[in-house]
Amino acid sequence: MGRLPDASLPDDCFAVGDRLLSIEEALAEFQARLAVVAGVETVPLATAEGRFLAEDLVAGRSVPPHANAAVDGYAVHFDDLRPDAPVTLTVTGRAAAGHPLGRAGGRGEAIRIFTGAPMPAGPDTVVMQEDCAVAGDTVTIPPRLPRGANVRQAGEDIRAGDTVLTAGRRLGPAEIGLAASLGRVALPVRRPLRIALFSTGDEVRDPGTPIADGQIYDANRFVLAALLRRLGCGVDDHGILPDRAAAIQSALATAAGAADAIVTSGGVSDGDEDHVKAALEAAGGRLHHWRLAIKPGRPVALGQIGGVPLLGLPGNPVAVMVTFLLVARPILLRLAGAEIPPLRRFAVAAGFTHSKKPERREFIRAVLETDPAGTLVARRHGGEGSADLTSMAGAEGLVELGEDLTRVAPGDAVAFIPMATLL
Repeated sequence: MGRLPDASLPDDCFAVGDRLLSIEEALAEFQARLAVVAGVETVPLATAEGRFLAEDLVAGRSVPPHANAAVDGYAVHFDDLRPDAPVTLTVTGRAAAGHPLGRAGGRGEAIRIFTGAPMPAGPDTVVMQEDCAVAGDTVTIPPRLPRGANVRQAGEDIRAGDTVLTAGRRLGPAEIGLAASLGRVALPVRRPLRIALFSTGDEVRDPGTPIADGQIYDANRFVLAALLRRLGCGVDDHGILPDRAAAIQSALATAAGAADAIVTSGGVSDGDEDHVKAALEAAGGRLHHWRLAIKPGRPVALGQIGGVPLLGLPGNPVAVMVTFLLVARPILLRLAGAEIPPLRRFAVAAGFTHSKKPERREFIRAVLETDPAGTLVARRHGGEGSADLTSMAGAEGLVELGEDLTRVAPGDAVAFIPMATLL
């Protein structure tokens, strides 16, 4: 099935020149230049989990719809109570969840009430049954009870007309529950992006196939497929392309006819054996190298072919993961009509020594530990090379070292980005 052209992107939307960009500048450029390409469909609430909401969810009713008891006890008029002595009232009725009293509650009487039961008109306070003394058809209530105690007011959680969820929110269990509490049986959501994925390189082989000297198994495609599926994308795996411009050109043209975006790894630098740029231009597309001041990660290649974005990531697996999380992920979220959450950073103490070049932001794979004083300390995890994929496996997050830093010593305050906020 071909790609559904819900929106198209101009061929120069990634053309930003040769200037070095920070992550913040790159994100701002993405927001300004890119449009949502994912269409809208309405799906049953039971299948909406993980999808991106396409329209604001506005409450058509209040939750709770009426005042109700927060505990099991007795509903009374606060004005019948005394601040300095117990009060004994006659129990004249009963209200349970789904079974309201059916009349107003008068002064001088107590209504036996259970959690979730609608408050009858009149009584404005509920006394917990544990605090009461019951004798026959009377109940004795202690003093010093505040007005409105143990009552959930109508609209306490949601008021009719409130915008409960904004468009772009990814629907998790709580969001699904909110929609259900409003009586919704279906929601408008964005259609999942279809991503064409392939690796390049004569040295790359699929796992499970014979391998010769100088060849490696392809980890990048499997890493990227898993990351894409976590974003809710559908993945069309085009396998490994050889280092031949004609083969790459044909694959790109085919992919552009059926995908919302194309993601590649390897083959996008300026070497003699890097053919993606030439193949893309031969197919009528354009490619731009974005010079991002980050490590790991070389210039990221961003382009278009027939209005379909192409994201060319580096060939080393750690650089692939970092550039996907920091660059490709926000691009794809924007195309998908999703919220792009800000990077969450937490101050922790460095548990390592590190030197770096100025004017470049570096990301160190790390795990967190608590020292004897109770301070969170980030320890380096695994090797430092951009090919050391073991450093990403088990890493709890990335330590971000800003452009102005040149050296970090143990105990220095550093910014920690939890991996959970990136995946």
